[in-house]
Amino acid sequence: MKKYLPHTKPLKEQILHKFSLALFFFGCYLVSAQTSPTLTSEVDTTTIKIGEQIMWQVTVEVDTTAQVIFPEGQTFSPLETVEAFETDTTRKKSRMLLQKIYALTQFDSGSYKLPEQRIEIDGKGYFTDSMRIEVATVSVDTLAQNLYDIKPLMEVEKSNAGFWKILLGILLGLLIIGGLFYWFVLRKKPLTEEEKVALLPPYDRALLELKQLENSKYLIQDEYKQYYSELTDIVRSYLEEDVHVSALESTTDELITKLELLKDAGELKLDDDTLNQFKNILKTADLVKFAKSKPPTSIAEQDRKSIEQIVIKTHEALPEPTEEELMQQAEFQEEYLRKKQRRKLIIGTAAVFALLFVLVGVAIARFGFSYLKDSVLGHPTKELLDGEWIASSYGYPPILLETPKVLKRQKVSLSAEEEEAISEIRTFSYQSLASLFTMEASSLILAEGVEFKLDLAIENYLKGLESMGTKNIITKQEEFTTLSGVPGIKTFGSGKFPVPGKEELVNGNYVILSFGGEQFQQQVALTWRKDDPYAQEIIDRILKTIEVKTTI
Repeated sequence: MKKYLPHTKPLKEQILHKFSLALFFFGCYLVSAQTSPTLTSEVDTTTIKIGEQIMWQVTVEVDTTAQVIFPEGQTFSPLETVEAFETDTTRKKSRMLLQKIYALTQFDSGSYKLPEQRIEIDGKGYFTDSMRIEVATVSVDTLAQNLYDIKPLMEVEKSNAGFWKILLGILLGLLIIGGLFYWFVLRKKPLTEEEKVALLPPYDRALLELKQLENSKYLIQDEYKQYYSELTDIVRSYLEEDVHVSALESTTDELITKLELLKDAGELKLDDDTLNQFKNILKTADLVKFAKSKPPTSIAEQDRKSIEQIVIKTHEALPEPTEEELMQQAEFQEEYLRKKQRRKLIIGTAAVFALLFVLVGVAIARFGFSYLKDSVLGHPTKELLDGEWIASSYGYPPILLETPKVLKRQKVSLSAEEEEAISEIRTFSYQSLASLFTMEASSLILAEGVEFKLDLAIENYLKGLESMGTKNIITKQEEFTTLSGVPGIKTFGSGKFPVPGKEELVNGNYVILSFGGEQFQQQVALTWRKDDPYAQEIIDRILKTIEVKTTI
């Protein structure tokens, strides 16, 4: 009986199969390892003197298609970036090697942490290692070089460069607006043809308009109604202005009757044939306008010529104008020009106000009414926020921060008990009475053997607020850490603050940042009005720049 064994491959075939699988997985591993980026960083030295530079180099190895973004700006705080050199790119087989060097420095002695930096590769963040940099002070030979006391602060006059730039911009804007206003409104422009015709005496104007009617295309285009309407309007306007009869509002019969009355009174020397001819032309015009009659072209042309003769005869039939009438005519022309100039002035002024209204509306919609009002009329804390900020160091141990104004040294009077506990105290402050905004930085060194109590310093500051009249003080507390990693305590809250020279109290906020160590204390205190948005921006900016030294 035959036995059927399961199908099996030869041994050689099995070995080749397993070897190919191993090669496949090893290849996948190599591909995976090749596609993942590698990142290293190093410095040329970890110990420098004040003001010297260290070279921090980061090396990134990536695929040739990868997109790499290196840090930019002051991202190495508390160290300062002096220069960021161009990226050095080299090709390494199918990979790309990128090297970036940054020159860093620090102008105060101490131990600083160079923070980790984020390198973005294809949208994903990779971080370098952090490291410790020691900055040593420069030794001074006091035997070869004498030591002198620190010179007192000097008052420096405020620069008016910014003011003159603003003033120049305003004057330039007013000059442009004034120039446009003069050019389009006040400037005497040449009269247009219509304006020249309007200023002509009634007789000359009527003859000119009849000549223009002769050259018109009304009859060619079969527009008899428009032709006769203009023809009668010309003669009626002339009669109203020169003969002083209400011709425009009168019917044909009423107008002829008025002219006959003037003739009978001896004020208008016209013969009966002329009046009959004029009456017939007016009736023909009425038939064309209201009965859609269409006379031959030759009759229409002849009617225009007849009207021209009627105007001439009427002008000749009128008595010579008196000197008073001539004066009235000149005054009419002057009044016409004055009205025209007044109309231009009104239109131009309205256009300027409309433009200003639109610009103000756009500015309010874009920035808000309060911001626009404060920008135009001025606001104490907005001027501080928009002004030139100063980065400086205050006290010893030093407190480093940026402020909109330089803090001035204050004389501090201590009680006998405080003099025994405090070896040295330095206080600097700035106060804006107009906006109730204050900044204060103080450093003190405790006497030998005095116990360090940070809570006591905070309590003393709050008591100082109460002694100045602040009411309903609410206090909160949390941890605070500077950019270099120095821990401290943030005490903050609100209260009712007094207004200098007034009895009223206003809602205000305060922040106290307290630091300290063995034998010393450091404190930064800020107060401001609760409803002042610009002050809040100033506070947020100051808090981001505070740095302290923790060694004496």
